[in-house]
Amino acid sequence: MRCGSWLRLLPLFVAACVWAPARAAQVEGMRVSMEARSTRVVLDLSGPVDHRLFALTDPDRIVVDVLGSRLGAGVQLPSPLGLVAAVRTGERPSGELRVVLDLKQPATPRSFLLGPQGHHGNRLVIDLTRVGTESVVKRAPVAKPGGGRALVVAIDPGHGGHDPGATGPDGVQEKDVVLAIGKELASDLSRIRGIQPVLTRDGDYYVRFRRRLAIARSHRADLFVSIHADAFHDPSAHGATVYALSTRRASDEVARRLARRENGADLVGGVSLADKDKVLARVLLDLSQNAAISASITAGNHIIRQLERVTRMRKTRVQQAPFIVLTSPDIPSILVETAYITNPHGEHFLNNDDDQSRIAAALTAGIVDYFRQNAPPDSFLASNPPPKLDAPRRHVIRRGETLSGIAQRYRVSLRSLRRSNDLHGDVIHSGEVLMIPPG
Repeated sequence: MRCGSWLRLLPLFVAACVWAPARAAQVEGMRVSMEARSTRVVLDLSGPVDHRLFALTDPDRIVVDVLGSRLGAGVQLPSPLGLVAAVRTGERPSGELRVVLDLKQPATPRSFLLGPQGHHGNRLVIDLTRVGTESVVKRAPVAKPGGGRALVVAIDPGHGGHDPGATGPDGVQEKDVVLAIGKELASDLSRIRGIQPVLTRDGDYYVRFRRRLAIARSHRADLFVSIHADAFHDPSAHGATVYALSTRRASDEVARRLARRENGADLVGGVSLADKDKVLARVLLDLSQNAAISASITAGNHIIRQLERVTRMRKTRVQQAPFIVLTSPDIPSILVETAYITNPHGEHFLNNDDDQSRIAAALTAGIVDYFRQNAPPDSFLASNPPPKLDAPRRHVIRRGETLSGIAQRYRVSLRSLRRSNDLHGDVIHSGEVLMIPPG
């Protein structure tokens, strides 16, 4: 055969090599989930595959050819959800499974393969993003007059959507209570001149770790606060914990366990310095990350001092664990486990509107206290330090105590003590909890 003939056949030969499947695989399941501005389709596979993906219009649809594969027996096609109006499949004569995603509106597709991890096997993931839409993020008004920029606090209510997080004995879900606390915190911070809160989610939808980090970085956040509720098989476990990032090992076994659970919700996170020289990127990243961790621990300690006024703490010092959601190297970041939702008392505490407000007030006071001492020079708060805030203190009534005696002990007025606890008289009972207003 002449050289020209070989050259004409070469592109076909290369294409065959590129698209040849690693080995025959079977699609063992399909799932569709909805997030803030996108829809995710997951194909569970018996092994690694190669695939092709392309979009068609009139009508709008995404076509995925899974090479050398077939649909497993008994696999149920998922119901319509999010951007997906219907899912269709068919086996082509060339030995590939074609999956067609009929769309409700135009969408931009992105696909990637994931290897086995935890109880998941190989997966092909297709993310569909609405064309021409922006992420849904609640922001406070940008204008903060008075010479200097507003400090941005990114508030990250964990989980959401298809990921409920932990569940309490009465069915209360983590995703719901942390969203309520996050909204309350945003409301509290928005009333403080010089602070601008940003929520990574403001509804019941899932936001991937990379997107949470991107929201914080796009708003040039000065602090990132992720809000969660802990879980343990022993229902007596109790107390709140504040975490910062660890680049080496977790502070204790609970932190290691928790990091594995939280990180399992998503598989993508972190920040890339791919455009830099490798050695320079490593040095810059290490310097920035270490500075961010140090600032995170400082912020966390301020928050602990306020949280212990409203609830019991599991640890009275900042713990460290390798949480993916804390890996922004240029933003001090903390994760707050507000209580154990698997503890019946903790579940009630987290699901109570008044207690949610007290948690938010404690977080607000800790954040303000941190910024009072660590505000960047170009910020409004650097030249206009806010007054010190204190969350209401929690007091468990002991036998023989009186309301007037408790008021005198904490140097608050009897009237304000009654008002803070919705009391119409001076009768109190041993074991009840009083919230002590700031003196």
